[in-house]
Amino acid sequence: MDRHRARLTSALAWGLAGLVPALFLGVFFLWPVASLVLRGFAGEQGWSAEGFRAAFGAARTWRILGFTLAAAAGATALSVLLGVPGALVLYRRRFPGRDLVRSLVTVPFVLPTVVVGVAFASLFDRGGALGLLGLDDHWLAIVLAMVFFNYSVIVRTTGTLWRRLDPRLGEAAALLGATPLRAFLTVTLPALAPAIAAGASLVFLFCTTAFGIVMVLGGFRYSTIETEIWYQTTQLLNLPVAAALSVTQLAIVTASLLVTGWLQRRHHHVARLHTDDAGVIPLAMRRDALPLGMTALVVTTLILLPLWSLALRSLRVGDGWGLDHYARLGVADGRVLVTSVWGALGNSLTIALAATALALALGVIVSLVASRRPRSRTARSLLWTLEGAFLLPLGVSAVTLGFGYLITLNRPPLDLRSSLVLIPIAQALVALPLVVRSLLPGLRAIDPRQLEAAATLGAGPWHVLRTIELPQLVRGLGLAAGFAFATSLGEFGATSFLSRPDNPTLPVLVHRLFSLPGRDNYGTALAAATVLAVLTAAVMAVAERRRPEGVSAW
Repeated sequence: MDRHRARLTSALAWGLAGLVPALFLGVFFLWPVASLVLRGFAGEQGWSAEGFRAAFGAARTWRILGFTLAAAAGATALSVLLGVPGALVLYRRRFPGRDLVRSLVTVPFVLPTVVVGVAFASLFDRGGALGLLGLDDHWLAIVLAMVFFNYSVIVRTTGTLWRRLDPRLGEAAALLGATPLRAFLTVTLPALAPAIAAGASLVFLFCTTAFGIVMVLGGFRYSTIETEIWYQTTQLLNLPVAAALSVTQLAIVTASLLVTGWLQRRHHHVARLHTDDAGVIPLAMRRDALPLGMTALVVTTLILLPLWSLALRSLRVGDGWGLDHYARLGVADGRVLVTSVWGALGNSLTIALAATALALALGVIVSLVASRRPRSRTARSLLWTLEGAFLLPLGVSAVTLGFGYLITLNRPPLDLRSSLVLIPIAQALVALPLVVRSLLPGLRAIDPRQLEAAATLGAGPWHVLRTIELPQLVRGLGLAAGFAFATSLGEFGATSFLSRPDNPTLPVLVHRLFSLPGRDNYGTALAAATVLAVLTAAVMAVAERRRPEGVSAW
């Protein structure tokens, strides 16, 4: 009876704890997004579908929708094609420097999208290292930038499972006469399918919301749903059309998240069937020549070359080389640069610290609640729903979120429109899913038998939490903090709505400089983007060193 009462008390306490982040999500995410969408459908005579008719009656909308889906699908397919060999080399093979290459591959995922766009623009324009290819202002540059950004998602999700596959399955196929290719296609690939599919669905989701990349590289020729929402709201003030596009994007995002959640559950189930590191063997040049060559080509040309081009072009001054553009980072002329780049960096750091603290506080609660192991199938479904709900901010347009704040949080009791607190709140929402995905796998990795043994020996729920779960949670806090800080530091979509012209963040200032004519503005944008890239890369390099062993899920 006492144990039953303790379980009820614990369930009630966890339910109340889960209400805190749920309330935050409702007030600062669901309410602004829903208000923007509903306001767009509220005409003078009541509810109206005029926005849908106007949006989908225009050939431009169908062209934008087609490009959004085609670019995301193409980038996803290319990420899978290149990422699977990378997963083999970086997770199934051992060689000196492997951990360094793994960290290097992870860096693009946390780079600000506006930095990625500027890096690829500097690579493909007339003065760039690949300017002769003629990809300046071309759709292929956008797709390649998306692959650069998401390559590590496929590598890590696939590699994590591949490392755990029992090698005896492939050995048995070889003994029965199967060639290495046939053994891979008939044994290994079907076992990896859940992880590949889960990673691909995440990549597709991220590609449909690559706001900064398309803003920089798309120009006036190529738009996605997200950039069109920005254009309709900020340039045309056409809320009905923007609302119709927001609903369309929400439908795509919801479908992607449902597929992702289902595939990730299958991925976790399959991962538990195998042992860790059982099949990790030394790299052999002859056997692994093809995947090794593909991985080396991706790392050198797709990852390192754009970053090298960005840093090199930032040092180009006229016909020579120098630090002139970096010297200009400390200048505020009152016209182009209302504040200096260093001042904008200070704003970004302050806001990112606040956003990180908020994301960690909420992420810890969500992770602890979602890691419960209830016996009821209904309760387990509720926990999966809770986890999925906190993935929504990754997929919903940050532009929609930022504009929703401006039209929703502008009256008592939450009149925050002129308050700087909105920016860290928006950035915390974007970072929160990454915090949860960094902490939750570690908690779920705890052997249930350990928890059952503690309970059998008389340990109460709070004692189990304090002595078993919290120490495991603390191990992942460094990684979670790194993801949150790097993501907040580079957030561009919502911040572009909420930051003041006289107090911008660094990503907003980089885009402003890049959009202005003049060689000096262009060079300063490259220098500022380089500083931002180095800072986020350094943060993630430190965070990767804090990654708990065996925790690699996104």
